[in-house]
Amino acid sequence: MAASHDDAWHDAQYNNRARVPEHAQLLSRWAEASALARQGLTHRLDLPYGESPAERLDVFPAARPGSPVLVFIHGGYWRSLDKADHSFVAPVFVEAGAAVVVPNYGLCPAVTMEQIALQVAQAVAWVWRHAAEFGGDASRIVVAGHSAGGHLASMLLACRWRDLGDDLPQRLLAGGLSLSGLFDLEPIRLTPFLQGDLQLTPATVRRMSPAFFPRPRGPLHALVGADESDEFVRQNRLIRDQWGPSTVPVCEELVRRNHFTVMEDLVDPAGRAHHLTLRLLGLV
Repeated sequence: MAASHDDAWHDAQYNNRARVPEHAQLLSRWAEASALARQGLTHRLDLPYGESPAERLDVFPAARPGSPVLVFIHGGYWRSLDKADHSFVAPVFVEAGAAVVVPNYGLCPAVTMEQIALQVAQAVAWVWRHAAEFGGDASRIVVAGHSAGGHLASMLLACRWRDLGDDLPQRLLAGGLSLSGLFDLEPIRLTPFLQGDLQLTPATVRRMSPAFFPRPRGPLHALVGADESDEFVRQNRLIRDQWGPSTVPVCEELVRRNHFTVMEDLVDPAGRAHHLTLRLLGLV
């Protein structure tokens, strides 16, 4: 399907900053809210989960021992943004009774997408091993991600954890939530404004498109803004079509939300994304 469209079509479908003229203000708002979150919450910043400078994570501990853990993976098309831009996710979930972890990962083109997927898996393995140190329950880890982070969250649900460490359980995650995720990377390979940094090949697309993986154990909740491009809506529906309703029990479009304001739904106590995340964490 993707190959039948030209370069301009792909850029128009996937260039979210061009589609949302106020994106700069929204990203600035995230940064400001994140700075306030770090001022107001107990935190442990830049903890290493690997050897490279990018392999660092921020922890916002739970108020009580034995609390569920939310790992939030930021977006940015695998080539931009930072965990420091996303501390704003933490306050509402810490208040609800969870610990929150926000990892960084290397960015393309300095690393490959395969390396990024391995890094975030190693970050989640670190969370499982160290959860008790920040009030977390290792048996109740939930992963959520936005955009490229939604892609990585779905990859983590399909991860073979024992390949990363003999100490890890076969099923490490209690569930996942994807906001505006990407599950079929072939159109991304054909999108000119991204391909220069991502350098995707057909082989990479096959290895890194979770929609075409064997169906993992869920649940994955897949959400997208109703005001996003046709392709983002298609991508969101695709993961439900491919993995089935037993693995993807929720596949929805959030009304009056675009690619950036879907994040507001996550941190709004009245938001659908927020409620579904609390449900995955066992807090409602």
